Amino acid sequence: MIKGSATGRISGLAGDSGPERVLIAASFVNRVGNGLFNAASALYFTLVVGLPAAHVGAALTIAGLTGLLAGIPGGQLADRHGARLIMTAALTVQALSMAALVLVENWAALTVVATVDQIAAAAGGAAWGALVARVGGERPARFRAKLRTFVNLGVILGTAGAGTAVALDTRAAYVALILGNAASFALCAALLMLLPRYPVPAAPERRRRWLAFSDRPFLTFTALYGAMGLQYPVVSLLLPIWISEHTEAPRWTVAALFAVNSAFCVLLQTRIGSRVETLRDGGGAFRAAGLLFLLSCPMMALAAHTPVWAAVGLVVAAVFVHSLGEVWESSAGFALGFGLAPDHAQGQYQGVLGLGFSAGQALAPVILTTVVLGLGTAGWLLLAVFFAALGTAGPPLARWGARTRPGPDVTTEAEARTTS
Repeated sequence: MIKGSATGRISGLAGDSGPERVLIAASFVNRVGNGLFNAASALYFTLVVGLPAAHVGAALTIAGLTGLLAGIPGGQLADRHGARLIMTAALTVQALSMAALVLVENWAALTVVATVDQIAAAAGGAAWGALVARVGGERPARFRAKLRTFVNLGVILGTAGAGTAVALDTRAAYVALILGNAASFALCAALLMLLPRYPVPAAPERRRRWLAFSDRPFLTFTALYGAMGLQYPVVSLLLPIWISEHTEAPRWTVAALFAVNSAFCVLLQTRIGSRVETLRDGGGAFRAAGLLFLLSCPMMALAAHTPVWAAVGLVVAAVFVHSLGEVWESSAGFALGFGLAPDHAQGQYQGVLGLGFSAGQALAPVILTTVVLGLGTAGWLLLAVFFAALGTAGPPLARWGARTRPGPDVTTEAEARTTS
């Protein structure tokens, strides 16, 4: 009896249905591969291939900006032909392009291969969002929270594996990381073939082709979500520089902070995210995230004005608070990003949301390193107020979105089509 109960708990953690478990496994495998590659890719191209760092940065920037253009068309294809098909095709392209990176010997080749990879990644990301919406079942918020938990865990494991290769510092070790990521794409694509062939939701007879661009509440949320996304580089970029240049905390604190951030996100995502289901819940979660960032940013700033061990304690506590905000923010993104989108246009909507988020991430390094670091403590306080102001827009945005969605009868009919 005890054994059966334990098995049930483990099964529940990994998903409430077969399709959920398949998608969680595929996502986990994919993110392990991402962790392997992302943590050491720049070192491979600079130290092993011998490309100047500026050339590597330029190639990846060109690839990233080009890839932004593919998300919305990719989502539109997913709405028309099925999210599983488009996602599987995108993963196959990524597996091939990733494997091709081991043949790269110059800047032009890196730019071309990386661009192909980023186009496939953007198109696949929009299709992935539509697929998550279909698989979510009766408790989509709980499923999305579990999915993000395993995503974070996969990145942690992949990054740990990359650390081994970096320690070895050989061409063979770096090549193994790249091919490992390529294999993860291929395995992820194979796992998706285990999913059922979900019927494409029927679209209304009279509909605009690019519906998301006329949905003002959704476009407003996309802008807010992209702006709130500045919180991610706060821990990965801004805080490490602040610690090393402005505090007495030892350098190893930086590595500890990554571990604290990842661990808390893994432990808290399902517990918190499973409670954020409706548009109203999403608006409240977005506000809670802004208030938590309002608290965490001044704590990070204060670390520059305290003795060494007090600084360490402050930044660890600040990252804990910030991690709570990250969990609430991602939960709000799921509830509002999926909840505002009609069933027949989930791919298109996720493509638009991804474009807004990626644009925010592209601008974040410049904003954080020039404005916030340039102003010092005042910059941190300004950033805190900025996050709080964004968060306060969450509840009224959710109410606006709810007023402009289809009525209960239309919603029920759409849900019946989805589950039939």
